[in-house]
Amino acid sequence: MIDGAMLIGGDARQAPARFTAVEPATGNSLTPDFSSADAAAVDEACALAEAAFPTYAATDPENRAAFLEAIAANIMAIGDDLIVRAMAESGLPRARLEGERGRTVGQLKMFAQVVRQGDWLDATIDPALPDRAPLPRPDLRRVNVAIGPVAVFGASNFPLAFSVAGGDTASALAAGCPVVVKGHPAHPGTGELVARAIAEAVTASGLPAGVFSYLPGETNELGGALVADARIRAVGFTGSRAGGLALVRIAAQRDEPIQVYAEMSSINPVILFPAALAARGEALGSAFVQSLTMGAGQFCTNPGLVLAVDGPDLDAFIATAAAAMTDSQPATMLSPGIHASFEKGVDALASHRAVRSVARGVTGEGVNQAVGAIFETDAASFLADRALGHEVFGSSSVVVRCRDLAEVSTVIASLEGQLTATLHMDPADEADAATMIPVIARRVGRILANGWPTGVEVAPAMVHGGPFPATSDGRTTSVGTAAIERFLRPVCFQNLATSLLPPALDDANPWAIARRLDGKREASAR
Repeated sequence: MIDGAMLIGGDARQAPARFTAVEPATGNSLTPDFSSADAAAVDEACALAEAAFPTYAATDPENRAAFLEAIAANIMAIGDDLIVRAMAESGLPRARLEGERGRTVGQLKMFAQVVRQGDWLDATIDPALPDRAPLPRPDLRRVNVAIGPVAVFGASNFPLAFSVAGGDTASALAAGCPVVVKGHPAHPGTGELVARAIAEAVTASGLPAGVFSYLPGETNELGGALVADARIRAVGFTGSRAGGLALVRIAAQRDEPIQVYAEMSSINPVILFPAALAARGEALGSAFVQSLTMGAGQFCTNPGLVLAVDGPDLDAFIATAAAAMTDSQPATMLSPGIHASFEKGVDALASHRAVRSVARGVTGEGVNQAVGAIFETDAASFLADRALGHEVFGSSSVVVRCRDLAEVSTVIASLEGQLTATLHMDPADEADAATMIPVIARRVGRILANGWPTGVEVAPAMVHGGPFPATSDGRTTSVGTAAIERFLRPVCFQNLATSLLPPALDDANPWAIARRLDGKREASAR
């Protein structure tokens, strides 16, 4: 069902203020119109979340994991209606959205497994040493606990995997935190379908209704009110730098400031080392354009910057990339606003006195279509103007010609924080790469070799984060099992009776989880 409701706990309600979604492929409005939640709705949703928190945070691993799996099953049960609606609201193709649905469901199942294993609790017991000299040691026990209700903002470019039931929601629920989602206005129908699936799982699992609420809306005031609410203990956000920093400011000005985990801006440098460029520069040029134009370039890991030593091999790479770009077809962008921002960014590069336009893609006849663009400049010009390193969200990239690898390293050191850096290298390049990797590691969250940054594997070792402004907190990741750590905090219990300890620290280990006892790791009983 899609009827434009907001879900406050398990209660579907209509708000008097309304907005409509736009089909980006046509520019036409979609039906129905949707509730635009207000400050009163925020207050009620947060109150319910706060009331639900003690009960939900105390759920045992098996029941919490089963709840996450129930959400996954409910999303799949929506069937093709979810894909069709998401296609209309995002302009994304069926195959991409079916893959994204699989990723969304996979994340929920992954965190269910994480919850059952119990490593996220980091349960640690240091038994009392009453006979230790010169002073006895008290009984010390530490465990991670949920921080409280979390606000999650849906992302425009991933209507499923980074939105209502995406990675932020999945990891917060796995940690034991109720979630209040601010739905993205570009895909409210998709959001409502998924929100109803979560609400049904809450009810079926016998959990308090306040474990989950969904507040659609298109105003900045709605998001601001949610972050400012004193009952919200952390925020998950994927979007623009301006939007993320606005939320960071609101969170910092609260009487009790909280952390905003915002993924915001990245141009993801690609370094072409000399031997690789000489051996396979033309193949790299073609593959680069495929990565750049995939999904109209609307990925936070899009390769927006290429660095290489100037010379004939780089000329060959650029010539091949230019030919591939010239033949590339336009693609519908996610929304009119994103398309307008893309055009503005491309126009700024095209008119820059130190930048040369290399190639543009085929111009389409439809609305809101991205026409890919490749530009080039030299390292001195790039270093002289920080604006050349700003993200253009879409299929646009700048190739920087460097005098030598030392200048490549200088450019990397000058960059803002990034999500990824890609190294294309052959064995003959490895010594040079070894000297450059420490410089790169200071600027990025993920370094990959001989591939392309688009595509983020959902796996325990993944880091989807990076130094500012890639994220607002470079110590964290929004993808992978470590994402749960954002919504936990450690608590130490000293000399408490067993009857007063949380189950994870009980000597009997009723949850059968792996723990650390007196400095030694114990195996899980599962």
